[in-house]
Amino acid sequence: MPLITVLFVAGFGPITKIDQESKSLYLDTLQLPIKAMQGNESYMSTEDGELDGVKHFALWPLAQAAESCFGVKEWPAEFSIPQSWIEFEVENIAEASAELLSRGYQLLVNNRLEPWGQSVTRFLSPEGILTGLTVTPWLHSSNKE
Repeated sequence: MPLITVLFVAGFGPITKIDQESKSLYLDTLQLPIKAMQGNESYMSTEDGELDGVKHFALWPLAQAAESCFGVKEWPAEFSIPQSWIEFEVENIAEASAELLSRGYQLLVNNRLEPWGQSVTRFLSPEGILTGLTVTPWLHSSNKE
């Protein structure tokens, strides 16, 4: 019997350095349902049930992330090395990508169809998280039946 049995990813979020830039991305641009916690206005989070959980958890080697974003196995020195990755499933990847560009985000990958059928746009968040907006058909419950 294992000593630890993990049931699901209970939470994930960036550790922010420049709070306003982070709030601008997650609250204004991505429109996540986050709000300030009562008694701790700088801690912003979702409440239970407001945002579906993680559908995929993976350890992604940096060399593979670099190849996915830049086509090379070394992360380019001009970009901060990400400490984590996160992907947000969106309804319309073209519109979401255009919105990011209009708000000044530098896209590392712009609405690319991957060989496995996922469409992805990737950029670095203000915290240095490798952030993806995706359309992943097999993750939708209506496609599983």
